[in-house]
Amino acid sequence: MKLPRVYPIVETAQWVARLLPLGVRLVQLRVKDRTDAEVCGEIRKARTLCARAGAQLVVNDYWQMAMAEECDFVHLGQGDLDMADLPALRRAGIKIGISTHDHAELERALALEPDYLALGPIYPTLLKVMPWSAQGLDRITEWKRRIGIIPLVAIGGLTVERLQGVFAAGADVAAVVSDIVRSPDPVVRTQEWLAAAGNPV
Repeated sequence: MKLPRVYPIVETAQWVARLLPLGVRLVQLRVKDRTDAEVCGEIRKARTLCARAGAQLVVNDYWQMAMAEECDFVHLGQGDLDMADLPALRRAGIKIGISTHDHAELERALALEPDYLALGPIYPTLLKVMPWSAQGLDRITEWKRRIGIIPLVAIGGLTVERLQGVFAAGADVAAVVSDIVRSPDPVVRTQEWLAAAGNPV
Protein backbone atom coordinates (compact mmCIF):
# COMPACT_ATOMS: atom_id res chain seq x y z
CA MET A 1 0.00 0.00 0.00
CA LYS A 2 1.31 3.41 -0.98
CA LEU A 3 0.41 6.47 1.08
CA PRO A 4 0.83 10.20 0.39
CA ARG A 5 4.16 11.37 1.77
CA VAL A 6 2.70 14.12 3.96
CA TYR A 7 0.24 13.27 6.71
CA PRO A 8 -1.10 16.27 8.70
CA ILE A 9 -2.62 15.61 12.12
CA VAL A 10 -5.31 18.07 13.23
CA GLU A 11 -7.89 18.43 15.98
CA THR A 12 -11.00 19.60 14.13
CA ALA A 13 -12.96 19.14 10.93
CA GLN A 14 -12.44 22.86 10.37
CA TRP A 15 -8.72 22.19 9.98
CA VAL A 16 -9.49 19.35 7.58
CA ALA A 17 -11.57 21.74 5.47
CA ARG A 18 -8.71 24.23 5.47
CA LEU A 19 -6.03 21.77 4.32
CA LEU A 20 -7.82 19.65 1.73
CA PRO A 21 -8.00 22.38 -0.95
CA LEU A 22 -4.19 22.70 -0.75
CA GLY A 23 -3.67 19.16 -2.00
CA VAL A 24 -3.59 17.16 1.24
CA ARG A 25 -4.85 13.65 0.49
CA LEU A 26 -4.33 11.90 3.83
CA VAL A 27 -5.17 13.57 7.13
CA GLN A 28 -5.58 12.35 10.69
CA LEU A 29 -8.28 13.69 12.97
CA ARG A 30 -7.07 13.53 16.56
CA VAL A 31 -9.78 15.02 18.77
CA LYS A 32 -8.96 15.57 22.44
CA ASP A 33 -10.99 16.59 25.49
CA ARG A 34 -14.41 16.61 23.80
CA THR A 35 -17.65 14.77 24.54
CA ASP A 36 -18.47 11.64 22.58
CA ALA A 37 -21.21 13.52 20.73
CA GLU A 38 -18.77 16.26 19.75
CA VAL A 39 -16.16 13.75 18.63
CA CYS A 40 -18.73 11.90 16.53
CA GLY A 41 -19.79 15.18 14.91
CA GLU A 42 -16.20 16.08 14.07
CA ILE A 43 -15.54 12.65 12.58
CA ARG A 44 -18.71 12.81 10.48
CA LYS A 45 -17.87 16.27 9.13
CA ALA A 46 -14.27 15.33 8.39
CA ARG A 47 -15.31 12.09 6.67
CA THR A 48 -17.72 13.98 4.41
CA LEU A 49 -15.08 16.57 3.54
CA CYS A 50 -12.49 13.92 2.69
CA ALA A 51 -14.93 11.91 0.59
CA ARG A 52 -15.78 15.00 -1.47
CA ALA A 53 -12.09 15.83 -1.96
CA GLY A 54 -10.99 12.32 -2.84
CA ALA A 55 -8.85 12.25 0.31
CA GLN A 56 -8.54 9.63 3.06
CA LEU A 57 -9.33 10.19 6.72
CA VAL A 58 -7.48 8.59 9.61
CA VAL A 59 -9.34 8.63 12.93
CA ASN A 60 -7.21 8.56 16.05
CA ASP A 61 -8.39 6.24 18.85
CA TYR A 62 -12.15 6.31 18.29
CA TRP A 63 -12.35 3.06 16.36
CA GLN A 64 -16.05 2.40 16.98
CA MET A 65 -17.03 5.82 15.66
CA ALA A 66 -14.68 5.36 12.72
CA MET A 67 -16.49 2.12 11.88
CA ALA A 68 -19.89 3.75 12.21
CA GLU A 69 -18.86 6.54 9.84
CA GLU A 70 -17.11 4.17 7.42
CA CYS A 71 -13.78 5.96 7.66
CA ASP A 72 -10.67 4.88 5.77
CA PHE A 73 -8.17 4.35 8.61
CA VAL A 74 -7.98 4.07 12.37
CA HIS A 75 -4.76 4.98 14.16
CA LEU A 76 -4.22 3.14 17.44
CA GLY A 77 -1.75 3.67 20.23
CA GLN A 78 -0.45 0.70 22.19
CA GLY A 79 -3.03 1.23 24.92
CA ASP A 80 -5.85 1.38 22.38
CA LEU A 81 -4.86 -2.06 21.09
CA ASP A 82 -6.05 -3.60 24.35
CA MET A 83 -9.65 -2.58 23.62
CA ALA A 84 -10.00 -2.26 19.85
CA ASP A 85 -11.73 -5.02 17.89
CA LEU A 86 -9.23 -5.41 15.06
CA PRO A 87 -11.10 -8.24 13.29
CA ALA A 88 -14.25 -6.08 13.23
CA LEU A 89 -12.29 -3.17 11.80
CA ARG A 90 -10.88 -5.37 9.06
CA ARG A 91 -14.30 -6.81 8.22
CA ALA A 92 -15.50 -3.22 7.83
CA GLY A 93 -12.67 -2.54 5.40
CA ILE A 94 -10.95 -0.04 7.68
CA LYS A 95 -7.17 0.04 7.52
CA ILE A 96 -5.17 0.09 10.75
CA GLY A 97 -2.13 2.13 11.73
CA ILE A 98 -0.26 1.48 14.98
CA SER A 99 2.13 3.67 16.99
CA THR A 100 5.46 2.23 18.11
CA HIS A 101 8.19 3.64 20.35
CA ASP A 102 10.42 0.70 21.23
CA HIS A 103 11.31 -2.83 20.14
CA ALA A 104 8.65 -4.54 22.24
CA GLU A 105 5.93 -2.34 20.78
CA LEU A 106 7.26 -2.98 17.29
CA GLU A 107 7.08 -6.75 17.78
CA ARG A 108 3.53 -6.49 19.10
CA ALA A 109 2.46 -4.28 16.22
CA LEU A 110 4.00 -6.50 13.56
CA ALA A 111 2.18 -9.53 14.97
CA LEU A 112 -1.10 -7.69 14.33
CA GLU A 113 -0.29 -7.12 10.63
CA PRO A 114 -1.05 -3.37 10.46
CA ASP A 115 -1.50 -1.40 7.26
CA TYR A 116 1.13 1.08 8.41
CA LEU A 117 3.41 1.62 11.40
CA ALA A 118 4.30 4.91 13.04
CA LEU A 119 7.56 5.62 14.85
CA GLY A 120 8.14 8.56 17.11
CA PRO A 121 9.06 10.97 18.38
CA ILE A 122 11.85 11.32 15.83
CA TYR A 123 12.91 14.67 17.28
CA PRO A 124 12.07 16.27 20.63
CA THR A 125 8.52 17.61 20.60
CA LEU A 126 6.79 20.14 22.81
CA LEU A 127 3.30 19.08 21.75
CA LYS A 128 2.85 16.62 24.60
CA VAL A 129 4.93 15.07 27.35
CA MET A 130 6.24 11.67 26.29
CA PRO A 131 8.08 9.00 28.28
CA TRP A 132 10.33 8.26 25.29
CA SER A 133 13.42 10.14 24.23
CA ALA A 134 13.85 11.25 20.64
CA GLN A 135 14.29 8.25 18.35
CA GLY A 136 16.59 9.87 15.79
CA LEU A 137 17.15 9.07 12.14
CA ASP A 138 19.06 5.83 12.74
CA ARG A 139 15.99 4.33 14.38
CA ILE A 140 13.96 5.09 11.25
CA THR A 141 16.48 3.11 9.19
CA GLU A 142 16.36 0.22 11.66
CA TRP A 143 12.54 0.15 11.75
CA LYS A 144 12.26 0.25 7.95
CA ARG A 145 14.69 -2.62 7.63
CA ARG A 146 12.58 -4.63 10.08
CA ILE A 147 9.14 -3.93 8.62
CA GLY A 148 9.91 -4.22 4.93
CA ILE A 149 7.06 -3.19 2.64
CA ILE A 150 4.78 -1.95 5.42
CA PRO A 151 4.62 1.87 5.15
CA LEU A 152 6.58 3.62 7.90
CA VAL A 153 5.25 6.93 9.20
CA ALA A 154 7.73 9.16 11.04
CA ILE A 155 6.27 11.57 13.60
CA GLY A 156 7.46 13.98 16.25
CA GLY A 157 9.25 17.29 15.92
CA LEU A 158 9.25 17.20 12.13
CA THR A 159 9.66 20.35 10.07
CA VAL A 160 10.00 21.05 6.37
CA GLU A 161 13.72 21.54 6.92
CA ARG A 162 14.07 18.06 8.46
CA LEU A 163 11.92 16.34 5.86
CA GLN A 164 14.53 15.13 3.37
CA GLY A 165 16.65 13.63 6.14
CA VAL A 166 13.64 11.69 7.40
CA PHE A 167 12.92 10.33 3.93
CA ALA A 168 16.59 9.53 3.31
CA ALA A 169 16.63 7.52 6.54
CA GLY A 170 13.83 5.32 5.22
CA ALA A 171 10.49 6.83 6.25
CA ASP A 172 7.74 6.49 3.66
CA VAL A 173 5.52 9.18 5.18
CA ALA A 174 6.10 12.19 7.43
CA ALA A 175 3.35 13.09 9.91
CA VAL A 176 3.19 16.74 10.93
CA VAL A 177 1.34 18.51 13.71
CA SER A 178 2.89 21.65 15.20
CA ASP A 179 4.85 22.77 12.17
CA ILE A 180 1.55 23.36 10.39
CA VAL A 181 -1.09 24.09 13.02
CA ARG A 182 1.16 26.42 15.03
CA SER A 183 2.63 28.14 11.99
CA PRO A 184 1.94 31.89 11.56
CA ASP A 185 0.65 30.99 8.08
CA PRO A 186 -0.57 27.38 8.05
CA VAL A 187 -1.66 27.56 4.40
CA VAL A 188 1.77 28.57 3.15
CA ARG A 189 3.48 26.12 5.46
CA THR A 190 1.30 23.25 4.21
CA GLN A 191 2.15 24.18 0.63
CA GLU A 192 5.84 24.11 1.56
CA TRP A 193 5.41 20.64 3.06
CA LEU A 194 3.65 19.30 -0.01
CA ALA A 195 6.22 20.80 -2.35
CA ALA A 196 9.15 19.46 -0.33
CA ALA A 197 7.63 15.99 -0.26
CA GLY A 198 6.93 15.98 -3.95
CA ASN A 199 3.16 15.97 -3.45
CA PRO A 200 1.17 18.01 -5.97
CA VAL A 201 0.17 21.44 -4.65
